[in-house]
Amino acid sequence: MAAIDDHPGEQAAQDPIKLIAVRDTPLSLDEVFRAVGDDSAGGTALFVGTVRNHDGGADVDALGYSCHPSAEAEMRRIAEKVVAEFPVRALAAVHRIGDLGIGDLAVVVAVSCPHRGEAFEACRKLIDDLKHEVPIWKHQKFSDGTDEWVGAC
Repeated sequence: MAAIDDHPGEQAAQDPIKLIAVRDTPLSLDEVFRAVGDDSAGGTALFVGTVRNHDGGADVDALGYSCHPSAEAEMRRIAEKVVAEFPVRALAAVHRIGDLGIGDLAVVVAVSCPHRGEAFEACRKLIDDLKHEVPIWKHQKFSDGTDEWVGAC
């Protein structure tokens, strides 16, 4: 009898990085979710980052994201690290740039793996590393007329 790991579904996908993008247009949850669909995956984790109406005790009216030209390449580098560390079947990450309003989608990432625990861990690693390492900056505009640049995703 073959071991569970011998099933083709337990083997690594040939190219699990399905979608990496920085866009100045609204993001689609459906597009990202479809990109990570895989018959050998038993778990899919999806993270959605949205623009909130406050930060650090201050009311936020609007914000804008800008990025370095290398941002998409850095996203791919991080995705490759996640794929090397976890049994990823499919991975997708899309970040928005430009002016966004409260409630808009700023970032959507998803990972599918054979099991739910791996999917959760891989998705968390993906979004945390994107936030800390990709050169995307947030410019927040507060209700009191002040503003702030944040070096984060």
